[in-house]
Amino acid sequence: MLLTGTFARAVDEKLRVAIPKPLREALGELAKGVLYVTPGTDGSLALYTEDTLAEQARRLMEASPNATDVRAFSRLFYSRAQAVELDSQGRVRIPPELAALAGLGKEAVLVGVLDHLELWERTRWEAYVAQRQMEYDRFAEAAFERPVG
Repeated sequence: MLLTGTFARAVDEKLRVAIPKPLREALGELAKGVLYVTPGTDGSLALYTEDTLAEQARRLMEASPNATDVRAFSRLFYSRAQAVELDSQGRVRIPPELAALAGLGKEAVLVGVLDHLELWERTRWEAYVAQRQMEYDRFAEAAFERPVG
C-alpha cells in the first residue's frame, strides 16, 4: 500500500471528511471499512489501517517500555486513538476531541504519507509546507542517510 497525494477536503457539521477515491482504492481491502484516527505530529491527525497501526505498535514494543519517552508517547497516542468506520460515501467521522486537538475547522487537507494518511487544518498545512519546503533537499539527504530497519 502506497498512499500519496494532497487533497483539499471539506469538514461538515458532523465532523465528517470524505476520503478521496484514489486513497480509498490504495487502502483497498486493508481498511476493511475501518480506519484508526490518532494524534499525529506537527498538529495533524493520522489515519491508519488496523494492520499499519499494529505494525507501529510492534515497532514501539521493541523499544524499552521503561523509557520515559516511550511511556509518554504510548499513553498520549493510544489513549486517544479511535476506530472510525468508512460510511457508504467514503467518509469518516472525526471524533470531536481529536478534531479539536488538530484545530479542524471547515477546511482541511488530507495527505497521503507512505503508509498512513494525515489530516490537517488547511492553514496549518499551508504554513507547514511554506516553512519546510525550503529545507526539502536537506530533509531528503537526512532521510536516506539513516539505516532502514
